[in-house]
Amino acid sequence: MKTEGVPEAREATGARGSRAPREALEAKGEASEAKAAEATEVKVAEVKAAGTAGAREAGQAPGPGERDEDQWPFYRYPRPLPGQVSREEAHERRIAGHVQKHRDRGAQPPRRDRGLSRTEIVRAAIAMADAEGPEAISMRRIAREVGAGVMSLYWYVSSKEELLDLMLDAIEAEIEVPEPTGDWRADLGAFAHRTRAALRQHQWAVDFIGSRPPSSPNDVRNLERLLSLLDGLGVEDVRLIFGIFMTVATFVIGAVIREAQEVHFQREQELAEASLTPEEVQAEHERYRAWFAASGDFPHIAKLMESGVDPDDPDTREERFQFSLDCVLDGIAARLAASGAGPVARD
Repeated sequence: MKTEGVPEAREATGARGSRAPREALEAKGEASEAKAAEATEVKVAEVKAAGTAGAREAGQAPGPGERDEDQWPFYRYPRPLPGQVSREEAHERRIAGHVQKHRDRGAQPPRRDRGLSRTEIVRAAIAMADAEGPEAISMRRIAREVGAGVMSLYWYVSSKEELLDLMLDAIEAEIEVPEPTGDWRADLGAFAHRTRAALRQHQWAVDFIGSRPPSSPNDVRNLERLLSLLDGLGVEDVRLIFGIFMTVATFVIGAVIREAQEVHFQREQELAEASLTPEEVQAEHERYRAWFAASGDFPHIAKLMESGVDPDDPDTREERFQFSLDCVLDGIAARLAASGAGPVARD
């Protein structure tokens, strides 16, 4: 069988006509899978178009012929994905080792796969994580999505851990901390809203983003801009500056988690009430309110229920977030004023 342009295929098949090990058979299967996927031209074209449009968002990571380490020398902190290493993952790591050997020798990807890009791979992985969580990510599934073989992916991404870093950097690009405008309150508010929007779309990222020192281009850019948002106020206390940003970021992450809980409970409630008539649902709510009112032990809860205010109402979610953010910013303004900073009062 001809393996033109695929040096890793010859390496994976083992020695001179001996019975191929299971790994080699699986590798051949990947090659066949790649050929079948190439026939699906419409799907590949859609992925490529999306990848081109989103190249900036994904940090425009270098291609297989470029060495990321030369351009971005920061240490990459390990970010293991959830779950134990499966047999499939162990096999994929062996494939990655084969490809890395050829990369180190200066080899290029097989001709059929040179149209791939890191951006396509990252976008496919993010879509998978959004739908099913990061534990669902596998190089085999991503290869199917982008119409390539598993081996081909490792010419562009050396490991699943590196892939996760690239995914998080793409999300940092979505957040994009604004350039300082001179209005620290508006700038921090914009940062809070952009972070919330990105984490609501990619809820799995809450477990990872901001948990390690910055180690990617968009991550570093965002931190640098954050550290400049209080320029002009005369604040020199680094602890105060960083504490302010951590306060806003922690509030946003907590708000996103809380909103996810609300959505989850709302779905459970809808399922529980699906078999009831509107009259039965109303009667159940009235029974609940009447119990608190009659007990006399919970006057504040009874007052809240009597008011008809629903603290988890999805229609007030934006309003509630803005109210809470304003409270946080008001507290920051008071702390800045107490530190002797420049004009910080709200207009």
